[in-house]
Amino acid sequence: MSALSRRSALKRLGIVLASAGTMALVAGSPRAQGQAGRIIEIEARRFRFTPNEIKIKRGEVVTLALRAVDFPHGFNLPDLSIRADLIPGQVVTVRIQAVQPGRFAFLCDNFCGEHHEEMSGTLIVDT
Repeated sequence: MSALSRRSALKRLGIVLASAGTMALVAGSPRAQGQAGRIIEIEARRFRFTPNEIKIKRGEVVTLALRAVDFPHGFNLPDLSIRADLIPGQVVTVRIQAVQPGRFAFLCDNFCGEHHEEMSGTLIVDT
């Protein structure tokens, strides 16, 4: 295995473990137990997330089903410590429960071309 392949495999493993930890925190909360939650599908395509605005209620458990269409994109919601690599043809799920109301920016953090910096969106958490 080449050094590049080894680094790539370690990066993927780290992301999986980080996601598992986040999901365990949500799944272990009393409110989340026994609750399936809403699924919100998000498509990543140069240079846009669709939808690029997501509204949830404070405390609501949601699963983001993220899918890249044309390029390996990244999904980063830094205020909630959520990060995922999006590979075309695969669906990546991230389960979240926002406990604080507000507006939280998400963005593509894998350079995808000339208009990459425009690939962003907002998670709105209402009370």
